[in-house]
Parts: sequence; structure tokens; C-alpha cells
Amino acid sequence: MADRQEASVTLPSDPASVSSARRFATDAVVSWGLPDDSDTADTVRLIVSELATNAVQHTFGLSPTFRVDVVLERDEVLRIGVTDSHPRWPRRLPAAVRQDNGRGMVIVRSLTAQRGGRFTVTATEEGGKTVWVTLPWSAVVAG
Repeated sequence: MADRQEASVTLPSDPASVSSARRFATDAVVSWGLPDDSDTADTVRLIVSELATNAVQHTFGLSPTFRVDVVLERDEVLRIGVTDSHPRWPRRLPAAVRQDNGRGMVIVRSLTAQRGGRFTVTATEEGGKTVWVTLPWSAVVAG
């Protein structure tokens, strides 16, 4: 396998794009050897779903598109990034607010920690941000 495999897609900032983002990321990791019915594939689906939902809902129409990047480095590290052009970074909401809304980032951070991964946010040159989740690659590829 190559030292680095990448897949990316840019989608309209529309609620219908969330399922497209989820399917895109899942198809990428499955093509790289992760079983579609594995817990890790489910984790990828949920992380992408939450990050894409945030890119659609919390940019207040100021980001007409968002990009999903999926990168496998040396069969060791899976990086999932969702980029939008809104300058506001994700933030923790008070518990009272999270009762009805705002649990997505809590879910992403929790899943990331459970899998031994890392959650980071980086600025883009255009003034937006990319939310990255980095996970150890645990796929078992049949030989």
C-alpha cells in the first residue's frame, strides 16, 4: 500500500450533503481495507456526520461549501478533516445548552479519545478552519 492515500470532496453547505459526506468517507476507508461492518467504520461514519452537520448548521450561511478530507498515512494513522470558510472555531457549550443541542462536538471528542486519537483545529489561509480527527489505523487487511 502507498505511504499516503487521500480522498477529498467538496459539497454544498446543505443538510442533504451530510449523508453524502458520510458515504464518501466510508467508501474511502473501506476501499483502503477497513471492513464496512466494523466498529471503526461506524466511528468514521459518526465523526464525519457530526463534523459535516456542524459545517452546515453553525456557519450561518457564511460557508457555501465544506470539504471532507480523508487521509491514510503509512497504514498507521487515519486523518479526517472537515473544512469550512467560517472563521468561528468549535467551542464547548454550557451543559444547559447541550440538553437540546450542541452535543456533536462532545460526541466527536469522546469517540476520538476512546479510539486513542487526537482532535485539533487549524486555520485555513482563507480565514476558515479545518476540524481534524486523527485516529490510529486498526484495519486488518486480508492477505
